[in-house]
Amino acid sequence: MDQLSRVFGALADPTRRDIVARLTRADATVSELAAPYDVSLQAVSKHLKVLEEAGLVTRTKDAQRRPVHLEAEVFDLVNKWIERYQRQAEQRYQRLDALLDELNERDTRNSTEGTAS
Repeated sequence: MDQLSRVFGALADPTRRDIVARLTRADATVSELAAPYDVSLQAVSKHLKVLEEAGLVTRTKDAQRRPVHLEAEVFDLVNKWIERYQRQAEQRYQRLDALLDELNERDTRNSTEGTAS
């Protein structure tokens, strides 16, 4: 599976999205991340493993702590993918707008010519 698929798969779960959102503010330990959820540390660790496999987070060793760190560079990959399709969609809408403008001009000319006769 490619990295983009792993990222989207990891972010498909609302708990993992919430963990990512919380890590945007600061690194945190598994215990700190588990605190607001009514789940075990093991369940949060499993979520972190999925995020880690997708490249979204890393765990570092800081004395006795093992903080989880958000790897923001992975979002560049997601942004590039989204921007590519966003540009294509915008170009499609621009072509549609141009066509609609042309049709409106034609209708206006036709109705003006029809009343002049």
